[in-house]
Amino acid sequence: MLKECRTHGYFRAEECPVCGEEGRFLMNDEEIDSLGRTMAGILRHFPDRYSLTMDEHGWVNLDDFVNGIRNKQRRFRWLKQHHIFAMVDTDPKKRYQVREGNIRATYAHSIELKLDLPTRDIPDVLYYPTTPEEAPLLLETGLRPADRKMVHLSKTYEAAVIAGKVRVTEPKILQIDAKKAVAEGVLIQKAGTTVYLAEEVPPQYLAFADLPPPEAVSETDSTSGPTA
Repeated sequence: MLKECRTHGYFRAEECPVCGEEGRFLMNDEEIDSLGRTMAGILRHFPDRYSLTMDEHGWVNLDDFVNGIRNKQRRFRWLKQHHIFAMVDTDPKKRYQVREGNIRATYAHSIELKLDLPTRDIPDVLYYPTTPEEAPLLLETGLRPADRKMVHLSKTYEAAVIAGKVRVTEPKILQIDAKKAVAEGVLIQKAGTTVYLAEEVPPQYLAFADLPPPEAVSETDSTSGPTA
């Protein structure tokens, strides 16, 4: 459920988590899921299908974005800008940005872009999930994009496990010496709550990650979704 509190803004719950106000209804769960998939598809993969122009940094005009969805999908003929603002503001993974009348996704693109994302305050250590079979090869060759245009790194071991479980039941987690990599010229950018991007990560910065306490992974896994 997506609603708006007059005092505290947008929230995804039955009542405002701050004041308990019932709030103004905006979207039900099915509409949130459907609109979220549409937004991701347009801003990550196929803006042209909606007759939208995207600049080299991934930005699309917000008015055109809303009109494009309304014109293409009749089920969203009620859509207005404030619905998009609500989706972006309440997204727990912070996958989108709205700025100066434009909107973009911050990661997981399959189209070539020059993302100008933050590069300061990068964690000293980042993590990358892979399969047990691929892990030894990656330690030798380094990390390079596969189906995406950038390598996606996780802020924590637990986030990497969750992301890795999209592909395999028990992912193998690699540890990246991000502090050393950045100091030696590897560009790493912050793209979401737990997601960081790099064009590639050479093998000298990789190692098998130490295992955290089992309860940390299980608790995180039970409350979070994939990081993508």
